[in-house]
Amino acid sequence: MGVSADIGRYGFGAGPIGNLFTAVDDETARAAVDAAYEAGIRLFDTAPHYGLGLSERRLGAALADRPRDSYTLSTKVGRLLVPSEAGGSRDAEGFDVPADLRRVRDYSRDGVRRSLDESLGRLGLDRVDIVLIHDPDDHWEQAVSEAYPALAELRDQGVVGAIGAGMNQWEMLARFVRETDMDVVMLAGRHTLLDQSGTRGLLPLCAERGVRVLAAGVFNSGLLATHDASGTYDYAPAPGPLLARARRIARVCERHGVTLPQAALAFPLRHPAVVSVVAGARSAAEVTRNAALAAAPVPEALWTDLAAEGLVG
Repeated sequence: MGVSADIGRYGFGAGPIGNLFTAVDDETARAAVDAAYEAGIRLFDTAPHYGLGLSERRLGAALADRPRDSYTLSTKVGRLLVPSEAGGSRDAEGFDVPADLRRVRDYSRDGVRRSLDESLGRLGLDRVDIVLIHDPDDHWEQAVSEAYPALAELRDQGVVGAIGAGMNQWEMLARFVRETDMDVVMLAGRHTLLDQSGTRGLLPLCAERGVRVLAAGVFNSGLLATHDASGTYDYAPAPGPLLARARRIARVCERHGVTLPQAALAFPLRHPAVVSVVAGARSAAEVTRNAALAAAPVPEALWTDLAAEGLVG
């Protein structure tokens, strides 16, 4: 069935409304989803991993009154949520939620089906449009021999619309594209203004094979999210050379009346294999900011100058 061509150039990443790093309340999370829908965003991406199911529950509740055929919903498999004995402690994987559940990696056929069934329950839906194998970095054999065939079967049965994988690395995604019949990949952080390793290594292969690419992590966790390039890079302090490079890119952007985050959102869509940029947001204000950045025009001369100075490939 594949990925709909009308999913839109930008999608809503629901990791932050799963209380990524800091908590947001239900009302703030709902307002973020509402703002995205009202801004014309029609692709919504979540996962069991995000807040131990909180992201899926909040996203499903926020979309419950929207026509089901008006949006595309993506979730992921590979981490089952099971009861934890952690008591009153907090989740140790970056989400500000109680650790009453824990994640168990499971890329088996049964694990995939169970994960999807449980996601549908949390979302309050009877189907999802895209299912991605989530972060199978150390689980290639089971992911390709069990998870992928299970998803392909569900796709053939019309239970899901499109299947693929989502990762922070491009090398294994390229292997999936070469060795399976996936519809879509989500590439996080490797097709950005600062890291074009996936641009060179994965995207031409996807274009050749007709695999659509969802670009995520386009701010590299924060360094490209503000014009002064003061944030983190891949969730850690930015190395000096990358910080200097980001600020050089910002200076070139200034010559064209463009901000660094505006360019960061626009850059991934320049490749024909990329169909949408998925940007996370935790509030209506963040959604509105990103929508305004996405709507602002970026002159072609900016990319010419960045290439001339060796700042983009």
